[in-house]
Amino acid sequence: MEISEKLLCLFNAEVTITDDKYVVEIPRREVENGVVTPGDVYRVALTERAGEEPTETPVEEETVAPTEPQPPVEPGELRYVEIEDIGKQGDGIARVERGYVIIVPDATVGDRVKVEITEVKSNFAVGEVVDEDFV
Repeated sequence: MEISEKLLCLFNAEVTITDDKYVVEIPRREVENGVVTPGDVYRVALTERAGEEPTETPVEEETVAPTEPQPPVEPGELRYVEIEDIGKQGDGIARVERGYVIIVPDATVGDRVKVEITEVKSNFAVGEVVDEDFV
């Protein structure tokens, strides 16, 4: 897939139904720390998650949510992230949906990198840098 140089942000989101509308929620950090402004109009593209087969179930059907929130990433998933902080062990820290933490070894604050998720826990994941030239 080719990614446009005009890309402002990239995140995973679930499509939900509210009243008679389909809703894609934008993570708060994209508005507070990013370049998304409420009230402005943006072009939105939807893609399937890498490595997943499309579901046979129509979106309209209600699904039962798990009792515990599930991590928003999966092993092997590729993500574009920005390193926001440095952890106690000196690793880079990126945050994605719902503030979920991705630990990125050998990254520093301000790095914008493409990572492959190598380990997933309930409250954090570990990602390995696969491309340092993400802008």
